[in-house]
Amino acid sequence: MVNHFYDIVEGNPMIAAVKDEKGLEKSCKMEEIRVIFVLFGDICTIGSIVERIKAAGKTALVHIDLVTGLSSKEITVDFIKEHTQADGIITTKLMLVHRAKELSMYTVLRFFVIDSMALKSIESLEKQKGGRPDFIEVLPGVMPKVLKKICGLSRIPVIAGGLIADKEDVMGALDAGAVAVSTTNQDVWML
Repeated sequence: MVNHFYDIVEGNPMIAAVKDEKGLEKSCKMEEIRVIFVLFGDICTIGSIVERIKAAGKTALVHIDLVTGLSSKEITVDFIKEHTQADGIITTKLMLVHRAKELSMYTVLRFFVIDSMALKSIESLEKQKGGRPDFIEVLPGVMPKVLKKICGLSRIPVIAGGLIADKEDVMGALDAGAVAVSTTNQDVWML
């Protein structure tokens, strides 16, 4: 199952991150986009948001930390699994990754790299028990030197996200070793 998700991302390393209805509508219509990260919604709308993505034939991952009305407890993952068609989750919380892995969902663990402590946290993932994430997403993704270091530290594939504004940013992230780029910038989706 993990290999299938990796193949989807490898097939097109541009991931549409959607933060509103306009982005959702556009990403669902774009043939080139195969994976959509959902960064908005609430407990009442998340099911229909994911349903639209799945109807468009795309892979949907929900950033559960950003869905209004959900808590930071494992039961949140159960809710997404049981009440949506989501293929997986994005989160900043390792315990939620562990629960999603137990439920056979795709997982992305998001890191905000603001200091050397974040690098140590990424490095420590190799020693984690209970299931490592399928991918780690590093924000901001416009730090090729740091991305290269992270890609060297971790055997977990890296997605670069945040502040990706143009082709140069995309190429810098991919050249540094990231396997994909996620962005809400709709102009970049078409690169």
